[in-house]
Amino acid sequence: MQGMLKTNVPMNWRVLVWNRLNLNQWTDMKFNHIGIPTTDDFDGEIVLKHLGMTVSDHKNNPFGIQWQRYHDNAPYPDLVKTVPHVAFEVDNLAEALKGMTVIIEPNSPIDGLLVAFIEVNGAPVELMEIDRAICKEDI
Repeated sequence: MQGMLKTNVPMNWRVLVWNRLNLNQWTDMKFNHIGIPTTDDFDGEIVLKHLGMTVSDHKNNPFGIQWQRYHDNAPYPDLVKTVPHVAFEVDNLAEALKGMTVIIEPNSPIDGLLVAFIEVNGAPVELMEIDRAICKEDI
């Protein structure tokens, strides 16, 4: 079956999330990765000096696991640097952020990618708006 792993897990997980502030709206989100902070070294390190972090490739496994080590100068909240987060792609970041507790304001780490972090039940969640016509990275 196309789009399925041998374990019957969909490769492009999509979820409909009830927008708790607009009771007439469902927000369509696509799972992108889970970021797991660590202080240890890991295989396949990708240094992102401009972001103050080192990551692994979340596309090298079917579940989107990405190890993340934050550099001493990383300007992120401790919650993001110490607690794993899930990341979802959204069509409209501004709309998805309405009524949410934003802990990292929308920013563009690379052309065609707009990201922000919110806090949900004490955990960080990354929301990503990707313009694939502009973004040259395979995100």
